[in-house]
Amino acid sequence: MKYAFYPGCVAKGGAPELYQAMVAVGEKLGLELEELTGAACTGAGVISERDPFAGDVVNSRTFAMAEQRGLPILTICSTCTGVMMGVKARVDPDEPYRERVNQLLADEHLHYSGRTEVKHLLWILVEDFGLDRLRPMVVNPLRGMRLAPFYGCYIVRPSRDVDPLRVGRMGYLERVIEVLGAEPVEEYRGKDKCCGFPLLETNRRGSLALTGKRLAEARDVGADALVTPCPLCHLNLDGQQPETPEAGQVESMPVLHLPQAIGLALGLEPERLGLHRHIIDTKKLLAKVAVAG
Repeated sequence: MKYAFYPGCVAKGGAPELYQAMVAVGEKLGLELEELTGAACTGAGVISERDPFAGDVVNSRTFAMAEQRGLPILTICSTCTGVMMGVKARVDPDEPYRERVNQLLADEHLHYSGRTEVKHLLWILVEDFGLDRLRPMVVNPLRGMRLAPFYGCYIVRPSRDVDPLRVGRMGYLERVIEVLGAEPVEEYRGKDKCCGFPLLETNRRGSLALTGKRLAEARDVGADALVTPCPLCHLNLDGQQPETPEAGQVESMPVLHLPQAIGLALGLEPERLGLHRHIIDTKKLLAKVAVAG
């Protein structure tokens, strides 16, 4: 299985452990990843707010790069996925508009025909790779662990853009967690809520309050850790956790990137998955994994 790999800027910057883990897991699963090294940031929706056309051109350029290779795009960031799907909803069905975009791509000998698929790793695991194929590859089942799925808000927002096929992707994360041998915390009500990241620069107090609330909800249902497909959520839930109002009064909550959880169950070493890079120490959690394994 071959994909045009779009890691996004967070995985190459603020959360390099995600990139590290994805490369290791991709190799273990036999996924061929052709990284789109010349692709730009999606703009995280900020460019589109200022200049929608510019945002569509930037992202269509990435689609054209993948199309040139004849490959679908694999992402590991919910925000990148959401932005890209929004762009596709505008550009793909509107040929005159797409031609306006292509006029600006022509200088790089790029052209987007509106056919490039964009899929998050989570969707690929369930829909393309298959959980029945993943299950026998689990050599270190995460037994005895209660993992709270944290989708965040972006990957589940307007289904007409993010989930146009209406395949009911809400629930995929729980299914993957179960295959890895852990217990998905089904009753975790914060799983599709905002982590607070979008507010961090404009309303830090409000942002940290939301982060603390999401973590408290996980503690309340006895979760051992959170698992998220969104690196921006990880930046807040892990990186900002020491700054939340509850910090120092309650036990800290480890937060795993989706590829890290997969990698542990596949028997990859924690060091190779970058689990030593987290702000919240993962040693206690890893000890539990070792005991379970």
